Amino acid sequence: MSKNSSGKRIQSPVKQKVLLLLMTGLDISLNRTGKRQVKIISSIPKEFKSIDRQYLYRLLREFHHDRLVDWKEKNDGSILLTLSEKGKTTTNKFYPDRLIITTPKSWDKKWRIVIYDIPHKKRTARDALRRKLQELGFKEWQKSVFIYPYPCQDEINFIIEFFDVRPYVRYAELINPTNEAELKLHFKL
Repeated sequence: MSKNSSGKRIQSPVKQKVLLLLMTGLDISLNRTGKRQVKIISSIPKEFKSIDRQYLYRLLREFHHDRLVDWKEKNDGSILLTLSEKGKTTTNKFYPDRLIITTPKSWDKKWRIVIYDIPHKKRTARDALRRKLQELGFKEWQKSVFIYPYPCQDEINFIIEFFDVRPYVRYAELINPTNEAELKLHFKL
């Protein structure tokens, strides 16, 4: 989970995507080869291109306020944006390949459940979601139902937005599930 300087979580998937877009810009600037730059640019999802510009500017001001980006106005009227160290750290938490779920010091005795029913035409996204949940440490409780003991709603929101499967995925918190002892044993609680 990522928090800004005021302690608020960055929950909006759009905010996470904009931070990733800024990170993509950083990746492009660090890669000098044309082939690599083209590959990075072609990996930018279509959703980035459809973001409302006024909303984007509001987000960028908010990121500047939260010290996630450095903002410099140049003499020619253009703006130079760079991802701050804090922004890079925050972005890395929501980079699909680097995504992690922070484990709190104590368990709040709630279970987080991800349930999905993704149509066959989106089989690739369904398989990628399953693999990502397993990679993050979720236990497949039954087919298309995964369970995890720690807060992870921000991360799940990001994943389902990234794979474009929001209409097919549900997230819930649960207390006292049947066979809880088996789950506690699995997660070493």
